[in-house]
Amino acid sequence: MAPALFKFSLKELQDLFTSGDIGALDIARSYLLRMSQVESKVKAYITVREREQILQEADTIDASLKQWRKTQPLMAMPLAIKDNICTHGTRTTCGSTMLEQFIPPYDATVVAACREQKFLLIGKTNLDEFGMGSSTEHSVFGPSRNPWNLNYIPGGSSGGSAAAVAADECVAALGTDTGGSIRQPAACCGVVGLKPTYGRVSRYGLVAFASSLDQIGPITKTVADAAMLLNVLAAHDPKDSTSSNCPAPDFMKSVKKKDVKKLTLGVPREFFSEGLDPDVEQHVREAIEVFQELGGTVKDVSLPSTEWAIAAYYIIATAEASSNLARYDGVKYGYRTKERKGLFDMYRQTRAEGFGAEVKRRVMLGTYALSSGYYDAYYAKAQSVRTLITRDFDAVFQEVDFLVTPVMPTTAFPLGEKLQDPLQMYLSDMYTISASLAGLPAISIPCGLSQAGLPVGLQLMGRPFEESTLLRAAYAYEQTTQWRKKRPPIR
Repeated sequence: MAPALFKFSLKELQDLFTSGDIGALDIARSYLLRMSQVESKVKAYITVREREQILQEADTIDASLKQWRKTQPLMAMPLAIKDNICTHGTRTTCGSTMLEQFIPPYDATVVAACREQKFLLIGKTNLDEFGMGSSTEHSVFGPSRNPWNLNYIPGGSSGGSAAAVAADECVAALGTDTGGSIRQPAACCGVVGLKPTYGRVSRYGLVAFASSLDQIGPITKTVADAAMLLNVLAAHDPKDSTSSNCPAPDFMKSVKKKDVKKLTLGVPREFFSEGLDPDVEQHVREAIEVFQELGGTVKDVSLPSTEWAIAAYYIIATAEASSNLARYDGVKYGYRTKERKGLFDMYRQTRAEGFGAEVKRRVMLGTYALSSGYYDAYYAKAQSVRTLITRDFDAVFQEVDFLVTPVMPTTAFPLGEKLQDPLQMYLSDMYTISASLAGLPAISIPCGLSQAGLPVGLQLMGRPFEESTLLRAAYAYEQTTQWRKKRPPIR
C-alpha cells in the first residue's frame, strides 16, 4: 500500500487503478490516512463517513467489480460532495441549523450518476449556509480554512470542497455555483473549478438557493480531471425542468491539444478596472501573454453592462432565495422550535432560530424586492439588466472564442476580515457574477502565487454549451505552466 496515493490527480489515480497496479483498498487507506493528518486543521467536512463503511465498500470493489475498471472511470475514486446536494442515507445539512438532522431519502441525479460509477463517497463538505456567502464562514458548523494558510478563508460557498481537494482529502469534489461559488473558492485554494452552462448538469436533488442561477460542477486538481468528471455529470435529466437536451460531447477529447491556435481570446476592459489588486492583475496579464505564445489571438473587448451585474445579481438571487426558503416553516421537515405559542409564532421562532444572520439578510432583501410597489422598481429592472448583460456577451462572442479575466479582485483574505462588512464580502464575486447571470460556462485555473504565497485564479468564460473550448484553452495553459504542480504547505 502506497500512502502517497493521495498526491495523484483523478486521471493519474484512475490510470493506476485501471492498470491493476493498485486496488480500491489501497486508495481508501491512503486517503483515510491523509484525512487523519490534516482534517482537524482544514475542517473541510461537515460529515465524514465511517472509516469502516468506506473500507468495506472498497473491499467490495476489489472483490467483485474488477471487470468494470475500464468502463467506469470513477470506480474506487474518493470523492466529496458539497453538503447542499442530496445523498441518500447521509445527512445533507446545507451548513444550517434548519437542516442539521436532515437525511435525504433519495440521491441527487449527479450523486446517482457517480454511484453508478462505484465511486467512494468520503463525506459532505462545508459551505456557507444554503450557499449564501463567499468565505465559508457563514456555516453553523464553523469556518473551513485555506490549506495554503490556515488563517485565511478558502473562498465560498463551496469552500469546503475546494479546501478538501487542495489539501488532498479527496481526489475531486462536487460544488455548486450560483454567483461564483465554484470558481472563487477554486481560485482561493489553487485548484480547478468548472461552472458548466446552466442546464448542462441536472439540478435535481440540489437544495435550491436561486433556481435560475444554481449549477453543479466539478472541483479538481487538474483540467483533465474536470473534463473526466464532467463526462459523468453532463446529461439530460427529465426530473429537472431546466435540464438541457443539448448533446454532451466527450470532454476528454478537449484535453489533448496544447495550443490555442485559431482561437481568439477577448480581454474585457471592465474586468481590469479600479479595485483589482496589482499582484493579481500582473499574474493574469502574464497568463494572457502565455496564450499569445500558444498561438492565440488577443483582442480587447467591452462588456458595458458589467458595472450593473452585482446590483442585478443580488436582487435576483435574494428574491429567488426568499421564495425557495419559504418552505422551511417547521411543519413539513427540518428544524422546529420548541418554544411556540400558536402557528404563526412557530413560523417566526423556527425561522429566527433555524436561519443564520446572512440567510436572514438575503431573505429580507429578496422579500422587499418582490413586495407590492417595489417589484417593478427592483426585481423587474434587475431582470432587464440581466438581459442586457446576456446581449453584451452574445455580441462579444461574435468576435472571440472565449474571454480571459481574473476570478477575484484579490487573493484569499484573512478569516473574519469582511464578516462585519457584507458589501465588501459581496464584491469578492464581482468578476464571476456576470457569467452566472448569462448562464455561461466558466472555469477557474491557477495562474500564480501572490507575494504572500496565496494562489491567484484565472477565469475563462465561453459561449453556452462550449465547455470543450474552455477545457482546451485551460489545458493548454495548464500544461505550459508550472502552477498546477504547486501544492499547499500543509502537512
